Amino acid sequence: QVQLMESGGGAVQSGGSLKLSCAVSGSVASMNAVAWYLQAPGKERIWVATVTSGGATGYADSVKDRFHVYRDNAKNTVYLQMNSLKPEDTAVYYCAADTRLYYSAYSYQQDDHDYWGQGTQVTVSS
Repeated sequence: QVQLMESGGGAVQSGGSLKLSCAVSGSVASMNAVAWYLQAPGKERIWVATVTSGGATGYADSVKDRFHVYRDNAKNTVYLQMNSLKPEDTAVYYCAADTRLYYSAYSYQQDDHDYWGQGTQVTVSS
């Protein structure tokens, strides 16, 4: 059974940076894609970014040019580097892994992911 564990969340001021980690028990290399989502209080969970096993990446427009997703297969970990954080980035961040194989990072759907982590809280103050 694959398990995902997020870490790296915390409180930061607007304009600051955080790096989230998603540790995959077992082999992250066996996951064809790992995605990040956020869920703000009282709102639906929305997609943030995805990295595929081939290294392709995709980003939501709201985080493009501020966030960077990448994977380290040797460490079985996927990272989300978040820069220029804004108060509206405040949310619980989740990672999800997918065994499906698509060429594009934009092809993966939230409802189809095979595994989910428990989430890590990110709070950005103004």
